[in-house]
Amino acid sequence: MTLLDDFMVRAALAGLGVALAAAPLGSFVVWRRMAYFGDATAHAGILGVALALAMSVPIFAGALVLALAMALGATALAGRGFAMDTMLGVLAHSALAFGLVAVSFLPSVRIDLMGYLFGDILAVSKTDLAVIWIGAGLVLALLAWRWSALLTATLGEDLAYSCGINPARERLVLTLALALVVAVAIKVVGVLLIAAMLVIPPATARVFSSTPEGMVLRAGVCGAVAAVGGLRLAFLLDTPAGPTIVCLAAVLFLVAYLIRGVLPARA
Repeated sequence: MTLLDDFMVRAALAGLGVALAAAPLGSFVVWRRMAYFGDATAHAGILGVALALAMSVPIFAGALVLALAMALGATALAGRGFAMDTMLGVLAHSALAFGLVAVSFLPSVRIDLMGYLFGDILAVSKTDLAVIWIGAGLVLALLAWRWSALLTATLGEDLAYSCGINPARERLVLTLALALVVAVAIKVVGVLLIAAMLVIPPATARVFSSTPEGMVLRAGVCGAVAAVGGLRLAFLLDTPAGPTIVCLAAVLFLVAYLIRGVLPARA
């Protein structure tokens, strides 16, 4: 028996993989105020799952393609006179609804819909674990490669143009990274909770960070604590693992902001 034969070890490693991938990307989501964008991209994942099952292709591939299509579609439509928040609302809920309806047309396929909506981290296999860590590695490599350009484009498009950086290209990099995170995280926390893991740990880390790099590192720590601690709490309390991970992340966020409110008073 190897270490990976223990389902709790696989679950913990899967949670850590998602947390490490979501930390830097989530920081850009917070800086750029793209939380709703991440939510809409995640919702497209369930439609990708349905299409992947119907076409007998890997679920990772279906979720990745649909998440990427959602992100690119929303960006393209927003540039044609549609308000971004309105367009994201239409696309997010439409993709989720069409995905749920599409699943109902697959009677010959057994699917745990709750698992894809809210995650089933305890059922992660060795193959799932490999996909998660390979995907996380690709996200980290992509963001590390474009780090300076992404930061410059985040500060302002005019600044980016003056430095010879194309902001549209950097948005495409973030879009691709976001689609990858959605595809690898769908098995762990589910499409309805992915946005929470993208936003809550970086928002918590922002309280104690004075540099972008420091915020990314602290976000990774917060996400890892939420993943591993949430799994432990779920085991002790007999609660759903995915939602429990997000609940712990929310508690950490609350504690961080309470500490921020207390520290100035003591100074």
